[in-house]
Amino acid sequence: MTRKRRRLYIVLLGMLILGVATALVLTAFEDSIVFFHSPTDIATKDLPKDRRFRVGGVVVADSIKRDTDGVTIRFGLTDLANTVAVTYRGVLPDLFREGQGAVVEGKLGADGVFRADEVLAKHDETYMPKEVADALKKSGQWKGKP
Repeated sequence: MTRKRRRLYIVLLGMLILGVATALVLTAFEDSIVFFHSPTDIATKDLPKDRRFRVGGVVVADSIKRDTDGVTIRFGLTDLANTVAVTYRGVLPDLFREGQGAVVEGKLGADGVFRADEVLAKHDETYMPKEVADALKKSGQWKGKP
C-alpha cells in the first residue's frame, strides 16, 4: 500500500468517525432542540420535572394575578387546546399582556405549575409562534393574516 492510499484511508476513517459522533450527539439532544413546547405538549408528553425548557402560548384573558408580595405574578398560557399555569417572580416585559403571545423559560413543578424565571413577550403585532398560530387557525379563533 502506498503512502498516498494510506493517507486517503486515514482521512476517510476520520470523516466516518466524525459523522458517527455527530449523529450520536444529535440523537441525544433530539428533544432539547426545540425552541419551546406548547401547553398541549406538557399535557400529553412526559416532560422531566427537573429540566429547564420553554413554553409558548397566548396569555389567557383575566388570568394575570399579582400576589401580595408585589413581585410574584401568576397567569395562564394556552394554545386553545390546553392551558398551563405559570408563576413568575420579577418584572414583566412592557409588551406582556392578556391575549398576546409569550414564551416563558423555567421548570415544571411537581404540582403541574410552570415556574418561570424568564418571560419573553412578543416583539411586534405580527409575531406568533408557528405552533400557536396553527392551533388558533385550527380552532377558528385566528385573527391574524391568513
